[in-house]
Amino acid sequence: MDLDTLKALQTALEVSPDNTALRLTVARSAAALKDAGLVLEILQPLTADMIEKEQDRLFIAGFLADEGTPEVALDWLKSTESPEAELLLARILLSLERQEEARDAYARAIAGNAALQDRAFEETIERKVVRFPGAGRTTAAVAVPPGHNEDPDSDEDALSAEIVMLVAPQEERITFNDVGGLDDVKKLIHRKIISPFEKPSLFAKFKKKAGGGILLYGPPGVGKTLLARATAGECNAAFFNVEISDVLDMWQGESERKLHALFEAARQRKPSVIFFDEIEALGARRRTQSDSGSSHLVSQFLSEMDGFAQDNDGVLIIGASNVPWSIDSAFRRPGRFDRVIFVPPPDRTARAAILEAMLQERPQAEAINTAKLAEQSSGFSGADLKNLVETAVDIAIEESIDAEAITGLTNKMLREALKDVRPTTLEWLTTARNYARYSNESGQYNDVLDFLGKHGR
Repeated sequence: MDLDTLKALQTALEVSPDNTALRLTVARSAAALKDAGLVLEILQPLTADMIEKEQDRLFIAGFLADEGTPEVALDWLKSTESPEAELLLARILLSLERQEEARDAYARAIAGNAALQDRAFEETIERKVVRFPGAGRTTAAVAVPPGHNEDPDSDEDALSAEIVMLVAPQEERITFNDVGGLDDVKKLIHRKIISPFEKPSLFAKFKKKAGGGILLYGPPGVGKTLLARATAGECNAAFFNVEISDVLDMWQGESERKLHALFEAARQRKPSVIFFDEIEALGARRRTQSDSGSSHLVSQFLSEMDGFAQDNDGVLIIGASNVPWSIDSAFRRPGRFDRVIFVPPPDRTARAAILEAMLQERPQAEAINTAKLAEQSSGFSGADLKNLVETAVDIAIEESIDAEAITGLTNKMLREALKDVRPTTLEWLTTARNYARYSNESGQYNDVLDFLGKHGR
């Protein structure tokens, strides 16, 4: 719709001012061109009893609410009872701080159409905040369901204070927009993992629950941890970043106790994501009976993931590993880490984007040709690219010291750094290729073979 067409429609409306359908068409056209004043002028003669189609009522109500007149918008929804109308009603009522009525309207909307479920809107209605000390980590803000005890010291919370302090959910929220490249991986995660969190009622109708387990594997430094945090951010979930030292303990039985307390903490703060980096340290293959402690820890881990005695719905367990072939095969059984995702080194486009982000706010003597650098850094991981930039920065700092003035980064400095920095992914890809060719009965490493086939490594 362009401005000339809108003017033509206005001229036609002047000739037929009682044509309600034409008036609505002009209003929609003006709205598409962001002319709010004209929309209000065109809608002014209309009343609710003049509009027969519900979609027209919803358009008018939504526009009036957006323009700061939610009370007027409510009048246009009085005779509409569809799920879509109930959802709009809930949003308008919430803007008027009528929280209980908004909650009821939203419940009616989801009951009528589960596909309308909006997890972010639910959190807006219900959100309360509890703060836990982070034992040196960032203080955490956690969404708590209605009716949940807000006192972290209460006996009813049934959490281990030690575990809460060690792995308090991290407050800073990132999304896929903060992760460079990996578009195919993001799409796969969104379709298989995030969607059940966004619309659990719809998936529940198909007996499909949110949560479960996924295993991210790939070379070191390709961004598996960042991807896990972004997945939690996309799910609007509390994120528990578990370090191996948070769980492993020298005393017999303590590791299992900590692991159980960790899962309990996540279950009481659903939706939540538990991320285990270097998960092979907790779930290594049980080859012998000599290390009974490790065997017991693996068994405890498997029991927690199965959730026989607890409800793991809404808890997503993400494991990351550079050596997936070292993980006990029992973890890859359906219902555990049954979704295995290969995280490859960034492609050329992603490398260019990563380099641009890393070079921001650093002194530059000239425009850096990141496209050329990306072309020359095939096989580099995100960590390798960071090393490349830091090496060039060291050169710039040395020249600045000699010149007694700030010397900005140049393309020459980055080319010099490129001579000293080598990709660290090649050794991993060679090892992974051997497993993909000779130990790939389940097809788990097919993505590695596809990647090597495309990139010739």
